[in-house]
Amino acid sequence: MSKSQLETVTRFANQIAKNFMALGHDKAVLATADHIESFWDPRMKACIFDGDRSGLDDVAAKAIAHLYEKGHPGSQTRATEFSNTHGLVSSDAG
Repeated sequence: MSKSQLETVTRFANQIAKNFMALGHDKAVLATADHIESFWDPRMKACIFDGDRSGLDDVAAKAIAHLYEKGHPGSQTRATEFSNTHGLVSSDAG
């Protein structure tokens, strides 16, 4: 994992968390974790799990910690519900 890869996934996680803040702190943590688990490539997740997490905002950091310690929180948004229900295999990595 390079420093630039870690910076990129950190920025992505922070952007996702920021987009979910309208849900309130606790729901934003779970929705961020749900999105990352559902749509991120395994390499992206490994990078954020194994890397320095000091650049993560509070919600993103708690979402990553949740995934690392407890696993997937279950579907939290209609987007991931649709993805899981329809058997789509998607990733933000393309």
